[in-house]
Amino acid sequence: MISPRIAFVDVDGTLIETGSEIAASTIDAVRTARHKGHLVYLSTGRASVEIYPAIRDIGFDGAISAGGGFAEIGDELVIERTMPEDAVARMVGFYEESGYDFYLQSYDELYPSPGVRDRFAAYYAADSVRSVATGAGPKPVTPADEHPALKAFANVRRYSFTGIAKSVFLAGDLRAYDRVSEALSGDFHVITGTIPHMGRGSGEVTLSGVNKGSTILQLLDQLGLDPESAIGIGDSSNDIEMLQVCGVGIAMGNATDAVKAHADEVTTSVLDDGVWNAFRRHGLI
Repeated sequence: MISPRIAFVDVDGTLIETGSEIAASTIDAVRTARHKGHLVYLSTGRASVEIYPAIRDIGFDGAISAGGGFAEIGDELVIERTMPEDAVARMVGFYEESGYDFYLQSYDELYPSPGVRDRFAAYYAADSVRSVATGAGPKPVTPADEHPALKAFANVRRYSFTGIAKSVFLAGDLRAYDRVSEALSGDFHVITGTIPHMGRGSGEVTLSGVNKGSTILQLLDQLGLDPESAIGIGDSSNDIEMLQVCGVGIAMGNATDAVKAHADEVTTSVLDDGVWNAFRRHGLI
């Protein structure tokens, strides 16, 4: 009898093509692995509220969200790693002084600056044109009329400084990452953009020590599972610690070379059965 494994699967660039498409084989891989008794968790930089129904409806045993800020077992929130209010205020103050667009992630809310919606709207409009041009293809995971992120990002209101686990900054300034790193180093963990279509000036910020990998270790401890039993699959810079702590770290074929350097192996790309091939190789399906 095969011992049950636990797999942590990133969303954008791993589970789905950055944008809105998912390979049918990926859905089949997740459902088949769970049917065989393995655990499959999402592990994403998205806030929980950004894990839209079409993604959750695939069926998962839980989720790590906001880049390690939160963890759920089933529908129960079991880990919260949020920032002190003064740290959030310092971060927001720097963004506003620098003129950078940004949004804050709590467990169930997004707090965007005024320019965020327009940035995402431009991308999704271009993505829609690309999808039409290529014709029939992988299954979309967002409605055709309006992407749900646009509705959330249109809700510009007073920022909350409590319950915030992560921020994402978006800037045309290619030095933005360097400037944010310099200003926030020490208390914060700053990584380069994990949203490629937002440009090289984007990035994300959590508290120092908060990342997918460290939260996975906390979650595995709660589940009573050994990290050696875990498989991590991802493609971006916020996946590096996940690949490092899991018994097997797998980079997608579309991952950057920097991410692949931290992986034990590389599978095929996101729309080329990458998750299916990884699960198959390790006996989950």
